[in-house]
Amino acid sequence: MFKVLGASWALLLGMMLLMLGNGIQSTLLGIRGVIEGFTTTQMSVVMSAYFVGFLAGSQLTPALIRRVGHVRVFAALGSLISAALVLYAAAPDWIAWTVLRVLIGFAFAGVYVTAESWLNNTATNETRGQTLSLYMIVQMVGIIAAQGLLNLADPGGYTLFIVASVLVSLSFTPILLSVSPAPGFTSDRPMGLPRLFRVSPLGCVGIFLMGGVYSALFGMAAVWGGLVGLSVLQISIFVAAIYLGGLLFQYPVGWLSDRIDRRRMIIGVAGLCALVTVAAAVLPLPFVLLSTVALLIGGFANPLYALLLAHTNDFLQTDEMAGASGGLLFINGVGAVAGPLVLGWAMGFVGPPGYFLYIASLCVALAFYGMWRMSRREALTLEEQGNYTPLTPSASAVTVEAAWETAQPDQEGAHANEAG
Repeated sequence: MFKVLGASWALLLGMMLLMLGNGIQSTLLGIRGVIEGFTTTQMSVVMSAYFVGFLAGSQLTPALIRRVGHVRVFAALGSLISAALVLYAAAPDWIAWTVLRVLIGFAFAGVYVTAESWLNNTATNETRGQTLSLYMIVQMVGIIAAQGLLNLADPGGYTLFIVASVLVSLSFTPILLSVSPAPGFTSDRPMGLPRLFRVSPLGCVGIFLMGGVYSALFGMAAVWGGLVGLSVLQISIFVAAIYLGGLLFQYPVGWLSDRIDRRRMIIGVAGLCALVTVAAAVLPLPFVLLSTVALLIGGFANPLYALLLAHTNDFLQTDEMAGASGGLLFINGVGAVAGPLVLGWAMGFVGPPGYFLYIASLCVALAFYGMWRMSRREALTLEEQGNYTPLTPSASAVTVEAAWETAQPDQEGAHANEAG
């Protein structure tokens, strides 16, 4: 672990600062939108816009890097993020925010691709697994800590937007002063979506559904908190609890998934997430219990994404990984774009309980589809399963592919052409 820190501490420090800035802006917009009097539908459009930009950035950044290089792309996108963060407060209009969210989503996707390329390039085959784990921990800790910073100033003013902008600007200093050239982007066997679905129907359907869950949890949580009258401190605790649960549950869920049929884990975790969210929707919970519910929801929902990626990886050959990772991230992005829009309609129709009922419905759908898939084919043996690697939904195709390579089973690709 110390060897990994010695090789990549500057990159990890930069990503920590970057996640602090991103974590502030996402929650702050939800709080500020309620203060400005934006409707639930308007805020759902604003929150969805980030994922539109993120999806576009994930697809276009490799071409930009090939054209002008990693350093120029990284610096340009970083400047765009810093400027957009300040403009939020200068233009408190939901249409302007929608445009800015598209730009910020695009820029963050590009920054992740570039930074993760450098990070992957600093790791060796022996340290790549530890590097990816540290990277995931840094991401989650950064976003959790960002929730505490929300209480430093009035969310109705300029200060918090400036703090987020400064943190993002500072994040590029250690990264740009320490990086070496990163490898290019190649895919030995690009995989179309029909082929990807044949390889793992559960992986594709599950990743799409989890895109909707992820964007609801992390895009609309602050909006929900404002609607039910939570204070800024309570909203920050609620959102931090979601991320904390995601961090704490990743490793025990992953440990179990390496020892039983991974589909059973997906069904079980999705079912537990649905139970907890339904309870939150129908029961009048005091804030302490509500925070516990948030921790459990984050703890169940976050590892589901990595479980579905690991399940899909069990059916891939090494030269299919680059194409498959890009395809799955595209599917996840489409689900994430749709998530806030559908949730905004649900909350407008049934009120604040629609937030939890929406998440529950997607988890129930995933659990039932997983049970149906189990009736369609035999389970893999434990020896055929690869290892679980903790990943967050914000990870780029670079990190997903690297994680898959480290997780490959000994019988690499022996079952690559079977449907999972």
